[in-house]
Amino acid sequence: MELHTLILRITLGFFVLFLLTRIMGRKEISQMTFFNFVSAIAIGEIAASLVVDHKLSIRNGLVALSGWSIYTLLMSYIDIKSVNARKFLVGEPLILVKQGKIMEQALRKGRLDLDSFRAMLRQKDVFSMADVEYAIFETDGKISVMKKESGEPLTKGDMNIENRKKVYPLPTAVILDGNINIENLKSLHLSTDWLQQELLTAGVNSVSDVFYAEIQPDGTLFIDRKIHIYHH
Repeated sequence: MELHTLILRITLGFFVLFLLTRIMGRKEISQMTFFNFVSAIAIGEIAASLVVDHKLSIRNGLVALSGWSIYTLLMSYIDIKSVNARKFLVGEPLILVKQGKIMEQALRKGRLDLDSFRAMLRQKDVFSMADVEYAIFETDGKISVMKKESGEPLTKGDMNIENRKKVYPLPTAVILDGNINIENLKSLHLSTDWLQQELLTAGVNSVSDVFYAEIQPDGTLFIDRKIHIYHH
């Protein structure tokens, strides 16, 4: 590729890409849906090919770049104008925790496992599942969290630990989707017999009935039971 051709391609690619990004709006990366993010990557790839791939003619490169951007703008327009189309194109927020109860089906629908969900909560400075009143999985892949109000009535397996002595530095998961985490129990110097007894005390006869359980810093056990769906 000759130097003047390369310079022409760089100049055209740069200014066309700049113009298209201005037309397509000022949405920040944190506000982009997964489709927007993938589409932006595709536009960048086309622009890069226009600059360095001599097999791609300048005309075809500009057509591809403009065409992809026009389709992206069209999808955005439909997204704005139609609620039903928006649900299909972008999806809806998922309620992962409702009134302190983990919504198992919503987690599965959002392709989230408990470890990933807990990591997302920690990014919101929430280290215990027992502190969560509502958690919503937004369409941009982030979660919004509403913590429980201090001083609200206690429920079984859910205690206000602010005024209790800390035994452990952090809440620690010991049951994940009906399976006991033996390593975490050992790290806390607790046994499965102790855990089984705590479950029985809370009215839970089987570990398989527990979706999530964690040891609180005060040594108490937070339990979230599985939601059983019965089909008639």
